Amino acid sequence: CLGEKKAMFYGAFWCSHCQDQKKAFGSAASLLPYVECSTPDSRGTTAECKEKGIQGYPTWEFADGSRETGKLSLERLSEKTACPLPS
Repeated sequence: CLGEKKAMFYGAFWCSHCQDQKKAFGSAASLLPYVECSTPDSRGTTAECKEKGIQGYPTWEFADGSRETGKLSLERLSEKTACPLPS
């Protein structure tokens, strides 16, 4: 649902908060609309994330153009996207 609602999760593989965010989705984490911002050597930022002006991880961008940085609760993501919470 998050991808359908044009939400995007920008993160880095070395970011502990990003790892925590993914864990909140359990087995569905692989379905997240995710963009890796770190270069493989973890020393740089990818061109896509530079162009988007992503400065902290995790960063969520929503269909309305708004952004929130930091690990978001499933409830907050539901509020921002109108995606239903898992039951």
